[in-house]
Amino acid sequence: MEIQPQGKAMSLNHKLSRRTVFKGAGGLAAASIIGAGAAWSGTTPAHAEGLEIVSQETDGRMQTYEFVTPSVKKPENPSFLARKHNPSATRNLRVNVLLPDGYDSGKHYPVLYQFHGGGGQYTEFDGYNIREMTAGRDLIVVMPDAGLGWHCNPVSSNVGPRNWETFHIEELIPWVDATFRTFPEQAGRAVSGFSMGGFGALKYTAKYSDKFASVSAHSGPANLRTTSKDILNGIPISDVIVRWANFTSATFELLGGTVYGIPWRQDLITADNPLENIESYRDKRIFLVAGTDRLKPLWEDITKLAEKSLLNVLNEDTVLNTQREFAEKLDSAGIKYERFEESGGHLVRPERLQQDVDGVVAHLRKAE
Repeated sequence: MEIQPQGKAMSLNHKLSRRTVFKGAGGLAAASIIGAGAAWSGTTPAHAEGLEIVSQETDGRMQTYEFVTPSVKKPENPSFLARKHNPSATRNLRVNVLLPDGYDSGKHYPVLYQFHGGGGQYTEFDGYNIREMTAGRDLIVVMPDAGLGWHCNPVSSNVGPRNWETFHIEELIPWVDATFRTFPEQAGRAVSGFSMGGFGALKYTAKYSDKFASVSAHSGPANLRTTSKDILNGIPISDVIVRWANFTSATFELLGGTVYGIPWRQDLITADNPLENIESYRDKRIFLVAGTDRLKPLWEDITKLAEKSLLNVLNEDTVLNTQREFAEKLDSAGIKYERFEESGGHLVRPERLQQDVDGVVAHLRKAE
């Protein structure tokens, strides 16, 4: 483990320099004729079970797709909080696909699936300069919407289907492999994410170990059942991440529904929990990053509270605990990993994200 100076949060201010838009089936047909969009990738976008493409946009190496699917429908009655804090609650699903330089050379490429944090959307990692970080690297990066549903098929929903796990695993991955020149195998895929997306990356690796050779969590929680004594200044709270997932999904995604149910579905928690599925990570590349801002100094010195974002510190204090617990289990099982603790709170650290991208390229099957 390395202790490094605090990284800086990246700004979400990347602006599209030029855009080609194709709407509906006619637009996709036009794309294949005039050489933009899918024709640039060497193939027409494939149909995957359940997915229907309703629009496509191209901006240099970046392709953006809009989907409709029965698995995740646009809510008819999203709450005010969902409309304000959950972009995917007000529109169809979108996915960014970043192709490598020289994609039209005919080679096949490994794929990195990159998941945004809670309250983010498919454009998040474009704002983290993912184009620059992958320039000259033989890698496809797929960045889908994930809402605020914690990468789950929820136990209950009051806004219609919001089955993110089905969309990501059963629909998106097969579509990517059918549409682009990938390696449709474990050695050709990595999964990574920030915050909620980091949990999603760890969860999907736990449940679908045969699909991914590398997993990364940037400030992502690694133990749903962790207990915290710092949130209420000494009073223990069990199953902190389960509580947070249920609360945020109910408030910003499901209009009172929950991902794990009330009372909680223990079988679902066990299946999703990275800490309870340690053997799923054996022989994989594992990359973990967390900040070291802690709650206890804030409670002891109220003047420090004004210097920090309480929610930022609250998130990272808990994340750090879970990653340490996860690392202990990996150590006990003799499973190797990379882990970094750095000063600061709940944010994406650019130097670690670049290190992660380069590590993914080095670990996965090489383009050929």
